[in-house]
Amino acid sequence: MSATQNTTPARPRRLTAAAVLTAAEGLAIAVAGLYMVGLGAFGHPASTQQALFGGVTVLVMSALPLVAVRGLLTARRWSRGPAVATQLIALPVGYTMIETGGGWTPAGVAVMAVAVLTAFLLVHPATTDALGIRRVN
Repeated sequence: MSATQNTTPARPRRLTAAAVLTAAEGLAIAVAGLYMVGLGAFGHPASTQQALFGGVTVLVMSALPLVAVRGLLTARRWSRGPAVATQLIALPVGYTMIETGGGWTPAGVAVMAVAVLTAFLLVHPATTDALGIRRVN
């Protein structure tokens, strides 16, 4: 076999797109967690302990999609579960942002749109096949 031949099948673009969107979500969650920790440590929250605990909790939650991204990029079967769970969590978060109104409405619409698109990409047959998940016909 020559050095230019590649025996690994190409990762479908849909799987790569799902991984990129999931990574963006994970990074956004991490930034929100860091902001909450910073606000708790340096701002004037009603309860510093609650603000810090909330921020740390959100930071820990950001690990779910970020670990899933690694699995998606390496086409691991287990990675679809945490990635889909992230999308299911994002839907009510986006809805709540929309219901809050004001400047949160466009952000909520964006969160929900990304969640629906990413979920679609994760359940697409090309993604399912690339991850080695058997489809039920």
